[in-house]
Amino acid sequence: MAILYRDPAAPPPGDYDVHRLAAPATALVDTASALWHDARQIEWGPERYRTRFQALWDAEALHVRFDSVDDSPWHTMTTRDEHIWNEEVIEIFLDATGSGVNYAELEISPVNVVCDLRVETPWPTVKSLTEWDWTGMTSAVVPLKDAHGANEGWTALARLPWAGLATMTPETAAKTPPKPGDAWRFNVVGSCVSKKISSSVSYETCFGSYSTWMTSAWPVRPEQTCL
Repeated sequence: MAILYRDPAAPPPGDYDVHRLAAPATALVDTASALWHDARQIEWGPERYRTRFQALWDAEALHVRFDSVDDSPWHTMTTRDEHIWNEEVIEIFLDATGSGVNYAELEISPVNVVCDLRVETPWPTVKSLTEWDWTGMTSAVVPLKDAHGANEGWTALARLPWAGLATMTPETAAKTPPKPGDAWRFNVVGSCVSKKISSSVSYETCFGSYSTWMTSAWPVRPEQTCL
């Protein structure tokens, strides 16, 4: 598996706590919301094309945010479940059972085209089903502003209901919604295809927390995580 990018500044493995909201957020958590102040931020990739990730969770959903620094984001695909992984996207892989098979993959493009799929088996013998949809999932893309108010990229937001994830397999349903301390796996990716950059971060996590990060190869399968 070829490594296209490894971040030399990546910190050593450690804990990344995912903040639990006091009350369920029933809509997308806006970028201006004070709720994100409690969400720890991690980032990776070359400085000009950094991806920053944050997550929150509550009893009803996982809330994720990707800030993608990119001076010229582009797309050609406009239909849900097209192969947008061939273009510029952010991605999250979420494995409730920790088995490395039958896990969820969600991709969002700079214009909020979504591809959600069930990955039955990972690379190098990938088998995935775009027929599966994350029921109730909502997403949005807004401009990412720098300190002076100028556009420097794009931000993707998503609300991912546990009930929608539970439709994947009976094994996933048995793990959903998670309980504090449950061990899950997940991986997050930011791709800037026009610059031939695709970088990712893998985590070990615990609910109440998403944890342990390290740079990893792309294509990737989710690494050990606790939610």
